[in-house]
Amino acid sequence: MPRLGPGLSEFDRAVPLTVLAVDPEPPALARLVNLLRADTRIGTVMTADNGIDALRLLRRHDLDGAFLDIRMPGLTGIEVVTHLARYRTPPPIVFVTASETHGPQAFELQAVDYVLKPARPERLAESVRRVVAAATPAREPAPADDGSDETIPVELGGVTRFICRSQVRYVESHGDYVRLHTAEGAHLVRARMTTLERRWADAGFIRIHRSHLVALAHITDVHLAARGASVVLGNEELALSRRAARELREVLMQRARADGIAHAAVVGH
Repeated sequence: MPRLGPGLSEFDRAVPLTVLAVDPEPPALARLVNLLRADTRIGTVMTADNGIDALRLLRRHDLDGAFLDIRMPGLTGIEVVTHLARYRTPPPIVFVTASETHGPQAFELQAVDYVLKPARPERLAESVRRVVAAATPAREPAPADDGSDETIPVELGGVTRFICRSQVRYVESHGDYVRLHTAEGAHLVRARMTTLERRWADAGFIRIHRSHLVALAHITDVHLAARGASVVLGNEELALSRRAARELREVLMQRARADGIAHAAVVGH
């Protein structure tokens, strides 16, 4: 089987990860283990075939990541992660499952990925990349943001679909939920605005109001007037608080200066 994980950093090659693979079906578990062992970033793969044993291993061992099925005897994958959070900060979690209905719960639990069976080698390699990125801060200072996108599960007509963070124009707060607005529509997911504000800050999202978090990349205009400030994203206009207006102006000016320097370098000035 070909080795996966091209273009690894020196850190990735020098410190292979120890992960846990969990699936109640022997053929599915064997396939998952083989795919993980074929990845150059993985050193050791521990296994379990039920939720109780998985939780025991996660508690006892300092693991770099876990790849869990959801429908398991003893405890479901969702229950394993929920119980684990009571004892310590869990390792990065990837759900590898045939179930399409638990994506929003996985997002709420901050799983780094949600993969539908049968997992393709290249799809699982992307999950390993996300585990590496999430596990790296515990081992050494985090590298600069590589611009990678985040996949978000959303419910559409009772079926889980996936959108990319880069598609999100702005986020609207609804208590314990948020509504993610894209060019195609809006999606309600269970998450707190403060969590996304912190989690997506490095991806270019900024809080402009108590109720709104916007993507800088999607801002088409900023209106600053005595009657009130606002930002324009496509055909929508959102109120901009006075405090956020100052911060937004500074951020946009910094980006403009950086773009100007980059442009001068390209044209040779």
